Parts: sequence; C-alpha cells; structure tokens
Amino acid sequence: MSADLQTARTWDGPSAPERLSLLRSAKSVAIVGASDKPSRASYFVATYLQSSAPYRLYFVNPVAKQILGQPVYASLADLPEVPDIVDVFRKHDDLPGVLEETTAVGAKTLWLQLGSWHEGVAHDAEDAGLNVVMDRCIKIEHARFHGGLNLAGFNTGVISSKRQVTA
Repeated sequence: MSADLQTARTWDGPSAPERLSLLRSAKSVAIVGASDKPSRASYFVATYLQSSAPYRLYFVNPVAKQILGQPVYASLADLPEVPDIVDVFRKHDDLPGVLEETTAVGAKTLWLQLGSWHEGVAHDAEDAGLNVVMDRCIKIEHARFHGGLNLAGFNTGVISSKRQVTA
C-alpha cells in the first residue's frame, strides 16, 4: 500500500451543492480507463450516463476500439473537445499522470471514482485551478441529485435514516 493511502485523509472535497453544480454545469464527460467489459465499474457507469444523463460522453483507453457503440480515444489529447469533467478509473499510481493530461488539455474538473483517493493529486489539481472530487461515483452522485437511485442499483424508493413503519 502506498504511503498516501496509509495517511489520514485531510483533504476536504466539494460539498453536495458544489458537486451538484459541477454536474449541472457540465456538458461533456471523459471516462479515463473506460472498459469494454460489462463486468467493470467503468462500463456500468458509462451505461448509466449514456442512458440517463445529458452529457456528451468520451471514452479514453489506449487499447479498446469501441465501447457502447462509440469510438474510444487513446488519450484526452485525442478528444474532439475539451471535456468538462474527467472521470477517472485508473490505479492510484497512474493518477499523477492523469492529472498532467487533464491540465494539459484544459479540463476544469478531475473526478476520481469511488475508492480512489490521492491527496497529492487533489492538492496539485486545485493549485492548477481544477475542481476535484474524490472517492465518489459520478453515476451515484448524478442519480442521487436527479432522482434516479433506482437506476443506479439502489431500489429503495425512499432515502431515510428512520426505520419504515408498516401498518
């Protein structure tokens, strides 16, 4: 385990209203580390965003050719536009390189998926003027803010901390 993962989390990410604002203002999302394998989290996220969100989606993976009927790009620099959000499905040690690519193309938001936390990258990204979200799934956040948690695999119908009373 890297030293960064062993230390206490001190970085504070954007609040729920700030995350909602990022999602509402975005027009395009690039999924870095997108997979064409249905069992992968990035594929599930891509499927949800393609069917339930208004974003122009771009898939970035240097080996895949097509995902969900769309072309796949080898790098962020190859995209036809600068994405508003760069959603990252890459291992911890790859994150500094993804940040470099993100800043090089001029994207404004770096979104590290659920389970991904890198304080050094977060601070460097903020120093470069980027918005940063870490350890949050863009699919879950979008669904939470837009009433689609059932589409995200949460079929609760009600979000409450109180036990439901049945008659």
